[in-house]
Amino acid sequence: MQIDRFFHWLGEFLGDALRVVVDALSTLFAGLWVAIDRFFDGLARSLGVNPSLINLVVLIIGVWMLYKGIRALVRRAFVAGIVWLFLGLLVLGWLIR
Repeated sequence: MQIDRFFHWLGEFLGDALRVVVDALSTLFAGLWVAIDRFFDGLARSLGVNPSLINLVVLIIGVWMLYKGIRALVRRAFVAGIVWLFLGLLVLGWLIR
């Protein structure tokens, strides 16, 4: 009987420990998801666009094109820099408009 109670206690202890870990991770990831959601919502609202996944992907592509243009200008590739900057501004202008 003593052994039976020990294993019962051990099972309850491990179950409670696992529940604490799962609840802590769930709370952490839920808080992280809310923070990411609010960041993208604030970013999209400040640009005047809807906070959809497609708009955020287009925004990332436009910023990437601007980055490529600035890097090209720093490397003194002026034609490529102007082309990348123009394409980036075209994409971002289309998105924000």
